[in-house]
Amino acid sequence: MNKNIKLKDNKYDLGLMDFNDPASNENDLNGNIENFIGWTKIPTGLAGPLLVNGQYAKGSYHVPLATTEGALVASYARGAKTITASGGANCLITAEGIQRSPLFKFANLIEVKLFLEWIKLNFAQFQFETHKHSKYAELNNMKCVSEGNAVIATFEFTTGDAAGQNMVTICTQAICELILIDSPVKPMVWYIEGNFSGDKKATSFSLSHVRGKRVSAEVEITKQQLAFILKTNAKHMMDYWLDSSLAASQSGSIGLQGHFANGLAALYLATGQDVACVAESSIGITRMEVIKGDALYASVTLPSLIVGTVGGGTWLPTQNECLSMLDCTGEGSCKKLAEISAALILGGELSIAAALAEGHFTKAHKVLGRKK
Repeated sequence: MNKNIKLKDNKYDLGLMDFNDPASNENDLNGNIENFIGWTKIPTGLAGPLLVNGQYAKGSYHVPLATTEGALVASYARGAKTITASGGANCLITAEGIQRSPLFKFANLIEVKLFLEWIKLNFAQFQFETHKHSKYAELNNMKCVSEGNAVIATFEFTTGDAAGQNMVTICTQAICELILIDSPVKPMVWYIEGNFSGDKKATSFSLSHVRGKRVSAEVEITKQQLAFILKTNAKHMMDYWLDSSLAASQSGSIGLQGHFANGLAALYLATGQDVACVAESSIGITRMEVIKGDALYASVTLPSLIVGTVGGGTWLPTQNECLSMLDCTGEGSCKKLAEISAALILGGELSIAAALAEGHFTKAHKVLGRKK
């Protein structure tokens, strides 16, 4: 980075702008960045081939991962190799929804009661208002929680192939403005988000409900593949996972998993996702158990996986190219990306568990994670 920072036209010039980049024009970055000064380049590697047997993702993928952490891509690549050699990861999306939770404060409990009775009768009107402000958003559910003179109304939407945070914010704003006009009791104050939805936070809600997509991936690994690729066996893997799960629960972990955040952060950076959503997306559960005497069953469930293939940073040149490698650009591909993400995370859990179970973890990071 250029240490001689200059102020030019009331903007900082660090000498980082690459004017050959097709997105270097500041006007082309509207909606992605403010006070633009240049680019931060992150090395990107490939983990694969990763065979996925999903409802939407069907085939073999080389998954781009952007990271500066040595050993990370190698670990996920080893997990992907194991899954592929075992016939692929089965994937299933079981729920979908993203929320915005406005908070309304009233003078007393009598007003709270009147408001709750009224708002529950007007759900269809809120759905109609949603359609007026978005072609893709669908309002599917509404739940209210009251505490004293405050009411939190959680609106749950689906948002097509977009991750959807902006979409649900705009639609919820419109609903709230309608509420302010039509409600028989007016709130003394209200906020578009009452800090209840779990947006960019690790919460128990993220584990027990859905935020984004709830997706699971599973694989069965034979004794031979465990020994040849992961250098372990099913009993060692299960024993380690049982012991580590006990330790994780003692630490107060929300969910039981090894390092979902590692793979998700790298994938999100490479494909233009909102990286802050790793906070809720990385909550989940990993399972490992011995089956058929000496084989291993392993699965992961990510209850709140937030990904998108339109909007946000997905159109930027490098990120769009990475999405193209996965055949996940544009409309109709978000669920495919979710299944690939879950399969990738499963591979990462297998690799790190094997390394820890067999005592290879430190050596791997010495060899791959340090400058020679």
